[in-house]
Amino acid sequence: MNYVLKNQILRLRCALIPSARGRTKWIRKNNFFSYIGDNVHFQPRILPADPKFVKIHNNVAIASNVSFTTHDIIHKVFSNLGNKNFQSHVGCIEIMDNVFIGTNVTIMPNVRIGPNVIVAAGSVITKDVGEGVIVGGVPAKVIGTFDDLYKTRLKFEGSECKKREDIVDVVWNDFYNKRDNSNI
Repeated sequence: MNYVLKNQILRLRCALIPSARGRTKWIRKNNFFSYIGDNVHFQPRILPADPKFVKIHNNVAIASNVSFTTHDIIHKVFSNLGNKNFQSHVGCIEIMDNVFIGTNVTIMPNVRIGPNVIVAAGSVITKDVGEGVIVGGVPAKVIGTFDDLYKTRLKFEGSECKKREDIVDVVWNDFYNKRDNSNI
């Protein structure tokens, strides 16, 4: 079986695994990425077309619908402009330790996301992201710091409520307390 077909079958098989825990375990067992560290949570159902160009280090959480773009197909257009046969342009993606990547993020080729980074949902990462920041937008720009959000969340986690069903009222009260509800 050729490489492309085998890779497509593996990608389809992974998409059918119902849980992120199961997908992450399967990815590790099948040596799918160039490297995958410890304590990785991989939620996306769609795997990159060229997974060997991706390294994911330790303590990384990747939300649903994150797209790892390791190549482009502009060579298809360029090759039709003349007698030259262009190759696909490929690049690596490396995600360092302690990173959260929000839903619907697109990561372009030749990007390293540094340690202690949060990537906001819907962002497009077009260049390296330094250590200890929160980035968001299209293209992504620094919008905060990892440590500030950690401290904010630490305050909330200190509450007595721990079970999901027990914190519903706490979360709604916090939601309304942060708003001017005079118009409701």
